[in-house]
Parts: sequence; structure tokens; C-alpha cells
Amino acid sequence: MNGPAVLLINTSTGPVHVTTPVPRETWWMLAHKDAATNVTQTPAWLDCVCATGRFRDASRLYEFESGGRLVLPLVTRLRRPPSLTAQESWPGEWGIGGPVSSGVVGPREARAVFDDLARLPALRVGLRLRPEDSEVWSRAVPAAFQEDRHTVQVLDLEGGFGTVWERRFHQSVRRGVRRAERSDVDVEVNRTGRLVPEFYQLFEQSIVRWAARQHEPLALARWRRKRAFPRERLEAVADLLGESCAIWMARRAGEPAAAIVVLRHGHHAKLWHAAMNRDLAHPVRANHLLHRLAIDDACAAGCLRYDFGGSRQGVSLAAFKEGFGAEPFTSPRYYRERLPVSAVDRALRKAAKRVIRFEEG
Repeated sequence: MNGPAVLLINTSTGPVHVTTPVPRETWWMLAHKDAATNVTQTPAWLDCVCATGRFRDASRLYEFESGGRLVLPLVTRLRRPPSLTAQESWPGEWGIGGPVSSGVVGPREARAVFDDLARLPALRVGLRLRPEDSEVWSRAVPAAFQEDRHTVQVLDLEGGFGTVWERRFHQSVRRGVRRAERSDVDVEVNRTGRLVPEFYQLFEQSIVRWAARQHEPLALARWRRKRAFPRERLEAVADLLGESCAIWMARRAGEPAAAIVVLRHGHHAKLWHAAMNRDLAHPVRANHLLHRLAIDDACAAGCLRYDFGGSRQGVSLAAFKEGFGAEPFTSPRYYRERLPVSAVDRALRKAAKRVIRFEEG
């Protein structure tokens, strides 16, 4: 295997040394120094993305004249010529990528990264930012890049679980938790991947419910959802993240009722996926109990944030997360395309939804 390439790149803010792909020890060192690093910004997550066999490592280490260093997680699609491929941080279904740094990143450093990405030969180049970075990077983005706005809902865990329970959980959530605790719900957590088959069984049951709610043909819903989240992906993440991937499972009378997958790195815990048998879970508020236990566990592990992920404001899922005290934050995706691939894709999706009378929710 060839070693990393070291390049000297001239940008609008000055010369920058770029190393690609990033040496693992350097990436891990910066990830540990950057207190805001998400699990999805680590080399372990890169391994998860590449384990599907569709991508390879294209990460870039930027070293600035100021002495600062920044890692940009990045992958490129395999088996495509450079002019027809995409280089992204990350591909849409893999969540937040964006910069990991050893210090403060200002608009000059952000603009240098954008200048470098703009020159890559790929058909599409994109990066999804964590909320902490959105303000600085939005001031540096050049006109060649477009923006997709995303919202994530994050619960502040400062003060520990006692504070979160008393001051941030809404009364309705506390009431739901107590209802679940009085019911016949049994909860198990596993960090070895043993619960993957049961979780995916619930996920497949959820697809039926989602399809009915959104007025989507079931065959289409199954194809779309399982393509976006195949069982092999969950298996790979559970295997490669190990203890950092917890599956929480609620059962009634021994039957799976609801489950969540929670990932963790440093001070950050992330709800990655959730599924349920609504007929079993909803009457006893099993999901309230699962999140209460996962949030308590995150607090005990020293986490300061519990990321509930994204959902459209105004829908029931967003309201559910708000009940735990989660607040909305902007997590933009910036991308540059040599051909209007995204615009065409959006138009086709919109037309298909109109034909089947698809309902968002």
C-alpha cells in the first residue's frame, strides 16, 4: 500500500500543507484534543463507512502557517473515475463529518479548506458540519458551494442526570417514564452486537408503519429504507465500535417492543437509530424509559451532550425530542457540483412523491 501523499496547496488565504489520507495516529490525537469531536468524526467511523465496500479513505490533514492542524474526514466512491465520483464528509446517510482540529479554527482556515475542496476533480464534493462549526464556516463558504440546511436536536447534559431530570425533562416525559417503570417492561442493554437481529426485526416492522403513515407503497418503502440502512451496516458499526455502540432493548412479555442504538465518543452521545412495535411500546411509553436510561448512562460516562439527531420541526418526532429538553441547532451541509446532480435528484424525488401522494411525517 502506498503511503500518504504530502502536497503544498496555494489557497486564497496562503499556502497550506495537505496530507492524504490522514495517518491514523494523527487523526486520533486531534480527535482527543478536540472536545467537540463526535463519534462520527473518528477513524473508527471511517472504518464503518468503508466496511460497506463502496468507499475508500480520502481524508485530508491541513497544516497551516499559523501552526494549526485540521483533519477533514472524507471518503470517495470506489470503482468510479475521478470526474464521476463524489468525495464527501460524509455521504448523506452517514451523518455529520466536518473538521476535527487541535485549536480554534477561524474563517481563514475554513476558507483555505473550501479552496482546496473546490479544486478536487470529483463531480461532487461535500461536507456536513457539526453545529459548533456552522457560524465560522458559513462566513467562509465561497459562492461555488451550495447549502443544504439540516437541524439536529441536542440535549444539554451539564449538571448530571439529576439536573437533566428535574430541569430539562418536561413533566409529560417524567410522567411517561414513571408509567413505563410501573408496567411490565423489561430493558436490556448490550454492547457486543448480540441484539442486532432483534433490533433489525423491529426496524422492519417499523417500515410497515412508516409506509402507511406516509402513504407510500410498502414495497417501495422497504426498498428505500433497507437500502439506506441495511442490516450489514448495523452489524459493521456494532462490531467496529464495540463498547461505543449500545443497543437498548425494551421487551413486553419477552417480545421486543422498542429499541434504540446509541453511539458514544468522549463527551458526546448520539442516538443513531430507533425502531418499535407501536402496539406494544406506545401504551406503556417504552421509548420514554429507553431514553431515560440511555441519558442516565451517558451522564454517568461523563457525556455533556445527547444528540437526538435530526427531524423536521413541527412533526411529532421533533415534539417527542423536545419533551426531553432537546434544543434545535443548525448543522449545514455545503457541497460543490460540476453538474446539477442534486437539483435533478430533488426534482425526480418531488415528482415521485407527488405521484404516490407521499405525506411527510
